Amino acid sequence: MFTCFDILFHDPAVTLVKDFHVDTILFPTAWMNVLPLLTAIEFHSAWAMGMRVNLLAANTHHVRINMTGSGIYAPHSPKVYHYDMETELGKLLLSEVDSHPQNSSAYPMAVNWSAYATSIKPFSVQKNTFQGFISRDMFNFTELFENAGNLTICQEDLCCHLSYRMLRKEESEVYVLGAFTGLHGRRKREYWQVCTMLKCNTTNLTTCGRPTETALTRFDMFSLSGTFGTEYVFPEVLLTKIQLSPGKFEVLKDGRLVNKNGSSEPILTLSLFGRWYAKDSHSIQGGTSNLSATYLLISTLLMIIAL
Repeated sequence: MFTCFDILFHDPAVTLVKDFHVDTILFPTAWMNVLPLLTAIEFHSAWAMGMRVNLLAANTHHVRINMTGSGIYAPHSPKVYHYDMETELGKLLLSEVDSHPQNSSAYPMAVNWSAYATSIKPFSVQKNTFQGFISRDMFNFTELFENAGNLTICQEDLCCHLSYRMLRKEESEVYVLGAFTGLHGRRKREYWQVCTMLKCNTTNLTTCGRPTETALTRFDMFSLSGTFGTEYVFPEVLLTKIQLSPGKFEVLKDGRLVNKNGSSEPILTLSLFGRWYAKDSHSIQGGTSNLSATYLLISTLLMIIAL
């Protein structure tokens, strides 16, 4: 078990999985949804898939402060989830999951998140790229002008590649491909690497990255990949009206996030959300190091008291 924002950091979240081989996590949280990348059902289901574990996420339901979204997430797909911003009613979620998912035939293969992206020649980079913000982070963006195409957008050493085909391009909607690598937010503590295709709030490009909850554009093909420097990448697909897309996408072992089983419902966000923990600011990597630091602090305080 760990709680709330623990899931954004190496310790204890990754340590439990990697060092202690925990394969089912109980996760109580008071999670405030933040579009386009950090709504509860979106990120929690992606974390379960990226870490290849069961995650039972119980979020407080407090719609006035934008808190809703619970689910039971398996390594390959969400089992059941609940998102409700209309009422104050809670809901009990029940689902059967594998007690040891790695022994299941559905257990996903290990992924090399940069294998495909580093093996191909980058697609053409459009001249009219621009910058915009998501959660105080400055992304490089390029617009999806056509019904179908292949695009690359880079920021520093991260390049994001997208191949896509829309069923129909809605004139009232604009989609962009974005890339960000660096320390996140106002505190500049967590190092993010993000490749994202998202719907802008309006057709004005200055609104790209702002929250939007509805879309009309359907895609019958997409493939998103990136030259990630981290092994910790979480695949997100969020649909119109803040819904997930179980069974409609998969991650290939070479790091591509692709659609399957035909066209999806209209897409809000399609993302590969990477966390490069080793580059976090003022972080101590590894559970043992944190524990040792705690013991040292306690010992020092006891010595001071004794004196």
